Amino acid sequence: MSDLPVRPERDREPGRGAPTPRRTGGGIGTRARRAVVALAAALLTPAAPAQESDRAATYTPSAENLAARRWFTDARFGVFLHWGLYSELGGGGDRGVAEWIMENRKIPAARYERLAEFFNPVRFDADAWVSAVKAAGARYIVITAKHHDGFAMFGSRTSPYNVVAATPFRRDPMAELAVACRKAGVKLFFYYSQLDWHHPGYFPLGRTGHAAGRAPGGDWESYLQFQDAQLTELLTRYGPIGGIWFDGWWDQAKTPMRDRWQLARTYRLIHRLQPAAMIVNNHHVAPFAGEDYQAFEQDLPGENRSGYNDAAVSALPLEMAETMNGSWGFNLVDDDFKSPATLIRTLAGAAGRGANLLLNTGPMPDGRLQPENVATLAAIGRWLKVNGQSIHGTTAGPIPPQPWGVTTRAGRRVFVHLLRDPGSSLALRIRGVRSARLLDGDAPVRVRATGEGTLLTGLERPADAADQVVVLQLADDA
Repeated sequence: MSDLPVRPERDREPGRGAPTPRRTGGGIGTRARRAVVALAAALLTPAAPAQESDRAATYTPSAENLAARRWFTDARFGVFLHWGLYSELGGGGDRGVAEWIMENRKIPAARYERLAEFFNPVRFDADAWVSAVKAAGARYIVITAKHHDGFAMFGSRTSPYNVVAATPFRRDPMAELAVACRKAGVKLFFYYSQLDWHHPGYFPLGRTGHAAGRAPGGDWESYLQFQDAQLTELLTRYGPIGGIWFDGWWDQAKTPMRDRWQLARTYRLIHRLQPAAMIVNNHHVAPFAGEDYQAFEQDLPGENRSGYNDAAVSALPLEMAETMNGSWGFNLVDDDFKSPATLIRTLAGAAGRGANLLLNTGPMPDGRLQPENVATLAAIGRWLKVNGQSIHGTTAGPIPPQPWGVTTRAGRRVFVHLLRDPGSSLALRIRGVRSARLLDGDAPVRVRATGEGTLLTGLERPADAADQVVVLQLADDA
């Protein structure tokens, strides 16, 4: 994803042969190491012992964090933004995941760095982005502060390889977005890739990054210090944030580094700097201590069509990340966009499983959101204006997902989401229903108690409806 990418390249066996040594353009690698040492000494707490087991770590959420979890669960809908140097190349003519172009096209880091010289998104308007997100009915934004390519989309003092120091843009879009989000009442989360194809300390290499041309060897601890220093910047320079969205742990899943990520150390740092900030990690395994919700990549919780999501569904808050087409980053040739109706059904399907939908769009290199995606977000927003009470502030309903749809619940009301036509009647295993009505238009629906629950009759679901919602009012003792 990297947004949560569909990563066909991720599981490919690495190429043989050691990478050739290189010097990064402008001495970036040397300056980065020097900056890491200085900033880490000033900001970081002493490192946890290397032998600490992340699985053995314990975590007690603070009161602020528990309140944030409740807010997150009520929000139900967020927008994911994958934006970086890769956006300039637009996928290079391939219909695959555009944000992986450095890896997929085997671009050496010294060449990839040159993209920073041309990155100048003069049409970026943080207020316009947030306005489009809010009009969609979304309550939060997750944006790529650093993706797998290692480029910081914020004004990092830890390394000059960042949008302020290395591009003609010279602005910090994360700072502008943080201000716009606070004004609009939208929460901001930062995506941060643990995997880094650029940093010399990221060694030994995992499944990816073997064509980056980095010198063989590296200091893993220096990379962890670099990572935690950048996280400290994100957590201390942009005001209160919703949380940190991690990705890339899986790159080392089959190497000795799997047990040397020291997640407990990093998670303690985050919760110390911002106790309310939530942590999620797109690692596709059971959640570790310190994580505050569980992510599913392009699958509803409990499903595994993508092949990423075989971990059991936990008791933590849940989130599904989904693309609008086939790519997380901007792809010039992929116009296979999912329809608003399809995405509305996905949103309802997530809510019916007690999960949020994090819907991705890849901004264009000039700084604008893709017009097609803005139109889709607006269509979802129009649907939520009428039906939002069946999504926001709800829990999974009393009836598990069915071929016809799902249910959600808020207090004494159960919302029956007819995602497919059930016919003229629908039997529900739920008792104590006093009345039923259509949420859109308030027309009554006939209700009859049966031995097994309740029968709804006289249903006429429009053929073009994305989701027709029937509201059941329960008796006080139901």
